Amino acid sequence: MKNILLFTIFILLSSLVFGQATIVLTNTSNIDRNNEVVEIPWNTILSKYNNIDTSALVIINKKTKAPIVYQYEYKGTKVIQHLLVQVSISAHTNIAIQLVKGTRPIFETKTYCRFVPERKDDFAWENDKIAFRMYGKALEQTPNENAYGTDVWSKRTKKMIINEWYKTNNYHEDNGDGLDYYHVGYFLGAGDIAPYSKDSIWYPKNYSSWKVLDNGPLRSSFELSYDTWNIDGDAVSLIKSISLDAGAQLNKVSVVYSFNKNQPLPLAIGISRRADAGTMYLDEQKGVLGYWEPTHGKDGTIGVACIIPSIKNKMTLTKGHLLSIVQSNSNQPLIYYKGATWDKAGDILSASDWFNYLKAFNVKIASPILIH
Repeated sequence: MKNILLFTIFILLSSLVFGQATIVLTNTSNIDRNNEVVEIPWNTILSKYNNIDTSALVIINKKTKAPIVYQYEYKGTKVIQHLLVQVSISAHTNIAIQLVKGTRPIFETKTYCRFVPERKDDFAWENDKIAFRMYGKALEQTPNENAYGTDVWSKRTKKMIINEWYKTNNYHEDNGDGLDYYHVGYFLGAGDIAPYSKDSIWYPKNYSSWKVLDNGPLRSSFELSYDTWNIDGDAVSLIKSISLDAGAQLNKVSVVYSFNKNQPLPLAIGISRRADAGTMYLDEQKGVLGYWEPTHGKDGTIGVACIIPSIKNKMTLTKGHLLSIVQSNSNQPLIYYKGATWDKAGDILSASDWFNYLKAFNVKIASPILIH
């Protein structure tokens, strides 16, 4: 209690001496937004607090005086693009946050990504819920190990496990924090994307270059580039950007295909389908593609999903996948969401839990937190 009182007094004195800014965040949706990462345009911050010192900033909940975790997002540039804050806002309510000068806190890392040259050019990323990886050029030299799509690492700990698991090289067994048992192979895996022509998926080879854009504590993002490949006689290239927020089961994906055709390029966004029965959820109208896999023995059950908002799409079961067929013009970003969950993590325990999570996530996409 004494420490909280001293912290509150410090904040009040800082605001009097150095100035402050107040920003109101409003949840207009009918669902609670718990521990959601909200991005506030940096120009909005500067318009309210033009003498801000980014090296000495404290952010608090104006009502409770509780400190708020934040991150500056650069998106691969040298200039701040957004202020990211992690907040909880009940349905149809708002909160006010205050920015004041003070000693910048050190926050717990909740997201992380990196290139993994020691494991054949993997690129791996994670948050406090789940982990993923994609495969680089080196893996193409071992066809019996190679894979195309997105891999899932099932975890049941909030700590970051990528470095530890790669170091021990024993992540196919559950040693308490989870394991990698998801099978990708020559499929799209957990929500990857590829051109679709003549009823066939035209896979690129593995990514050829990478770039980290931001790396925690609340959001990690990176960019993967692919060598040009042939799609039914036409040359196509691809840049894929992926970001993962703390507390989220789904990544945000932006893909830019470049090609010479004047007509749109058909694309397949897909989830690998298992031989045994699982539970599927396909909502073409709202763009939600969900899959609760068959239980994998003692390893438990993985749920996988894609959400493709605001895009006309057709969903189908074919080529060993649950597929959503969409179209994109050359050099135009296409945005969708992909991700996974694991029942042994203890948060989402059934197919109905998973599909309800996806429906709520879709509401959040459609109704972003208002900033004023």
